Amino acid sequence: MKFNLIICTFKRSQAIKRLLKSVALQSRLPDEILVVDASPNDKSRDLIEYRKFPGLKYFKIGEEDRGLTRQRNFGIRKTGKEIDVISFLDDDIILEPGYFEKLINTYKTYPNAIGVGGYICNEVTWKKSPDTPDFDEFKMDGYIRNLGSRNLLRKKLGLLSDQPPGVMPEFSNGLSIGFLPPSGKTYPVEFFMGGVASYRKSLFKNIQFSEYFAGYGLYEDMDFCLRASKIGQLYVNTAAQVEHHHEQSGRPDKFIYGKMVIRNGWYVWRLKFPDPDLKARLKWHGTAFLLTLVRMGNVITTAKRKEAFTESLGRIFGWWSLLLNKPTHEV
Repeated sequence: MKFNLIICTFKRSQAIKRLLKSVALQSRLPDEILVVDASPNDKSRDLIEYRKFPGLKYFKIGEEDRGLTRQRNFGIRKTGKEIDVISFLDDDIILEPGYFEKLINTYKTYPNAIGVGGYICNEVTWKKSPDTPDFDEFKMDGYIRNLGSRNLLRKKLGLLSDQPPGVMPEFSNGLSIGFLPPSGKTYPVEFFMGGVASYRKSLFKNIQFSEYFAGYGLYEDMDFCLRASKIGQLYVNTAAQVEHHHEQSGRPDKFIYGKMVIRNGWYVWRLKFPDPDLKARLKWHGTAFLLTLVRMGNVITTAKRKEAFTESLGRIFGWWSLLLNKPTHEV
C-alpha cells in the first residue's frame, strides 16, 4: 500500500522545518511528499530546497488556490497515480517515530476503513485508574481525564454529549477526539482532526474539501469527515501519535475566528441533521450562548483580555447573523 503526505502551509517556515525533521525519523517514509505553500514570502521554499528532502515536491501557489481546503484539493490533484492512501499533516505537528507505520497498517487491520486519523498526545493529561470517575472527570477504557471547565459547566446544565468521542449528537457539540484515551486501541468515529488525517485516494473520486471553508477553514475537517462517513467507516488509531505545537502565525483575526465558530459550527451541524427537533435546536443555541458567556468571562479571568473580548464579539455577531443569513450547504 503506497501513501503520500500533503502538507499545506502558510507563513510557518520554522514549524514545517520541525515537522520535516520528524518525518525523516519515521520507521516508514511516505512514497511522496507534497508541500503546498501559500506564503507571500519564500522562506519555506528556501528551507526545503536547502535540505533537499528526498521524495519531496514543492508547490508555490497563487491567490486562486490559497486557503486550507483549496490547498488540500490542489495537493490531491498533484498526487501520483500509484498512491493508495493520501495523508495530511498540519505544519505545526511533530510526529512520534512510528506514526506512519501504525497509521497505514490500520487500513490492513480494518479493510473497511475509508479514512484513518492519528492521535494528538500532548494536549490532554490522562491517568490510568480502575476508580469510578468523579463528577468533573471522564472515563473510557480504564483511563480518566478532567472534563475541563467548559464541559463541566455543560454537564451541569444537561448540555454535554451522550455520544462517544468522535460522534456528533443531534444537537452537535460532541466530544472531541481529545476524549479518546491513549489506550493504543483503534476506535470507530464519524469525524477526526484534519491536521492528522488520512483517506483512501478512491474517496476523492466522490468528494472534495469544501471551498465554503475558504481561508483558515475552521471545521473544514468536520465537514469532510461527515460527508466521508456516509460513504465508509472512519477510525482513529490512538497508537499513531503526534504532538501538536500550536503555531500562532497564519491564524485569523479573533473577531473573524469567533464568527466562524458559530457560523461554521451551525453549517456542520445542519450538514448531518438538516431538520433537528425542537429539543436539539434549543440545546444547540443554549450551548452557543453558554460558550459565548464563558469566552466573555475570559476577559476577566485571562491575561489575553483583548483576544477574549474580540472573539466574544465575533461569536455574538455570528450568532445573530444566522437570523438573517444562514449558511447554504453545497450540493
